[in-house]
Amino acid sequence: MDDRSTKMGRWQGAGLMATTLLGTGVFILPQMTIDIAGYGAVYTWLLLTLAIIPVTVVFGALTAKFPHAAGPAYFVEQAFGQVAGRSIGLLFLFVVPIGAPAAILLTFHFVYALTPLSEQGLLAAELGSLLLLFALNYKGIQISAKLQFLLTLAIIIVVIALFSIIQLGLTTGESASQTFSTVLPQEKIQPNLIMTAAGLAFWSFLGVEAMSHLANDFRNPKKDMLPAMMIGTVLVGSIYFLCTWVLLRMPMPTDIVASNLPSSNLAMINAFNYGFGGLGAQVIGILGIAGGLATVNVYTASLSRLAWSFSKDGVLPRYLSPLNQHNVPSRALAAILIVMGLVIVLAYVANRELEDLIAWVNGVFVVIYFASMMAAAKLLPKRYQPLIFLGCLFCALLAYGLGLKMVYALLLLCLTLPFLKWQQTHLARE
Repeated sequence: MDDRSTKMGRWQGAGLMATTLLGTGVFILPQMTIDIAGYGAVYTWLLLTLAIIPVTVVFGALTAKFPHAAGPAYFVEQAFGQVAGRSIGLLFLFVVPIGAPAAILLTFHFVYALTPLSEQGLLAAELGSLLLLFALNYKGIQISAKLQFLLTLAIIIVVIALFSIIQLGLTTGESASQTFSTVLPQEKIQPNLIMTAAGLAFWSFLGVEAMSHLANDFRNPKKDMLPAMMIGTVLVGSIYFLCTWVLLRMPMPTDIVASNLPSSNLAMINAFNYGFGGLGAQVIGILGIAGGLATVNVYTASLSRLAWSFSKDGVLPRYLSPLNQHNVPSRALAAILIVMGLVIVLAYVANRELEDLIAWVNGVFVVIYFASMMAAAKLLPKRYQPLIFLGCLFCALLAYGLGLKMVYALLLLCLTLPFLKWQQTHLARE
């Protein structure tokens, strides 16, 4: 990857970061936070965006100073040793093959907005998306970065257009008082509900750490990584805030409760129809599918590079270590997508969704974020200490909110640490 023309710049990286964080959530999570906190949802997004900025700055600083395919695992290794670092890497390896298929299943909920599919047809489409992800990544993430930058622009344009139309009070159909009822009544804002909604909304910012695996795909990671991550984070927070504001000001159809589809899927579609007179299912559905696949795409690229790094170090089989002619770890990429496909098929056979595992996955990311913050305390200059403290506090509050759902992450740590310690001792003897 010596040709700088094949690598990402600042704005491509910002687009990649933004679409990673937006995913399917941009058209689902705002309505879900409104369901929990009512009009307090706007404060949820404002506070969450402010809280994630210190974490983003710390990750950006670490990545700029220590660019490496292993990302957080490498940071922790530099600070606390090989066993600790590799444990964090294995946590990431264990969580993404479960979390990414769950994201794909959620993404394809938007298919119902476009066209009804049988369960078998939906399964075939989900598995087909894995082939698309392989094609997108085979020649390097920079191709995906360009496409995802355009996707980010499209989402921003749609959200700003809706915001402008509602702000100006423009409609294209009948009077709202005749056809619509308000989405919810004015009510007193409750801080405890804001915090509950923030625990859910945290999912919108999972992906900050994924960018750290892609540092070597930037032309100048020391110069461009942190600005790209900050631009992406602020953009995403602003988009979620505007989406929530739109839905709170947006009168919703009176028959929304009677619909068989989840209201979280219908909200932005009906908002688009209200503002533009139709095509909500097509526009929001296509952007929702593309955004969800974009998120999975970045995690797939990140995970393949982490698996490649671990295969070179002997943690994973050497079979995964070769690079193709585009300097992409294609074997690792294929192996990861095969595992994702197996999880999707198992979910179909078991006739259950993977959303139940999201809280466990959340707990794993809290551990990864916290370990990275602790590594930053040792590796970064003292001027970063206040931001690191805020990042640690953020992680601690999230862990407290998850409670027993942190057990999965702690169990993985208890399994990986002894194994890696044994492996280190075994290799030293050899």
